[in-house]
Amino acid sequence: MSTTKTFLNLKTKNLKLGEKNGKKNEIASVLAFEKKLVPSDGIMYGTTWENRTQKITPLQLNEKSVRGTISNRLKPTIKNDPLKLNAEVKKPNLQKIDSCALTENQDTLALKFTLKILSGVQHPSACDHQTFNQKYHTIAENYIQTEQFQELAKRYATNLANGRFLWRNRVGVQNLEIIIKQPETNNSWTFNGKDFSLKHFEQETPEIQSLAKEIATTLSGNKDFTLLEITAYAQIGTAQDVYPSEELVLDKSNNAKGSKSKILYSINGTAAMHSQKIGNALRTIDTWYPEYEQANIGPIALEPFGAVTNLGVAYRHPKAKADFYTLFDKWVLEGDLENLEDKHYVMGVLVRGGVFGESGKE
Repeated sequence: MSTTKTFLNLKTKNLKLGEKNGKKNEIASVLAFEKKLVPSDGIMYGTTWENRTQKITPLQLNEKSVRGTISNRLKPTIKNDPLKLNAEVKKPNLQKIDSCALTENQDTLALKFTLKILSGVQHPSACDHQTFNQKYHTIAENYIQTEQFQELAKRYATNLANGRFLWRNRVGVQNLEIIIKQPETNNSWTFNGKDFSLKHFEQETPEIQSLAKEIATTLSGNKDFTLLEITAYAQIGTAQDVYPSEELVLDKSNNAKGSKSKILYSINGTAAMHSQKIGNALRTIDTWYPEYEQANIGPIALEPFGAVTNLGVAYRHPKAKADFYTLFDKWVLEGDLENLEDKHYVMGVLVRGGVFGESGKE
């Protein structure tokens, strides 16, 4: 290869590398946002529907020892041999598990938690790039002035009103009442949770509008914070099981045999739900992802890649240019996004909080 040709090849590579590094240099390598919706853990109580506001009793966890059946997929050498299969199913599958249920005198679950809403989404908690910070501040202020977080606030309010945060405890309820109080103003809202869909956010009532206004006012920076006290009453049936959060069992070694295979979350002996699980339910408002109509699963939680872990699917793939980073970088660096729904999504992820800097490593 001639010296001239080699020089030209090297020059082309350096130009491409410079363009690539130039783009990277426009994005902050250290960039973080604190979450603006801060739920507490949820505490679980038992009561009766008739006396739900007068008398509640903390729910305790119970330990069970059960013998399960062999039901997992078997190796071909076992499933194709009747004698081996019979020998396999005779093996005891002994387990210790936590469980939680209402008593024989209770038919209603009460879940209590608080939610703090914070302002200041236009200010990253950490940013090492002054120009990027200034550009972001400009687009965030423009969004606040034009949209005032009204759409996001309406959706957060709806997820409070419909009791989505109850998760499995919401399935098959006879009655569902959500009471929300604002201690600083003595405002209160009462919702029949069954009146509101989990599939969409089209139902607007005066109560939803009023609650959403309080949320939007704070997210827009007109107030430093708002604290809400939420109590949900779900009539699930006498002595029925309830479902606190399940702890992750990390030690699956032989040394752990004899320990519980299912551990439920509790606080000072009272059944409880993780704040992270409640927060995930509140931000399950994304109906703007590309496959919303085809997926037929309703809204998903606001995540940078639209991850739905129980389905093993990322609904916002970078190849489709629908992920948070693609949209966020374009909005900040180019000053605008064509689609308003994309703006709602990006700001919602920033309300969620997280670390969003770009590493210099390849």
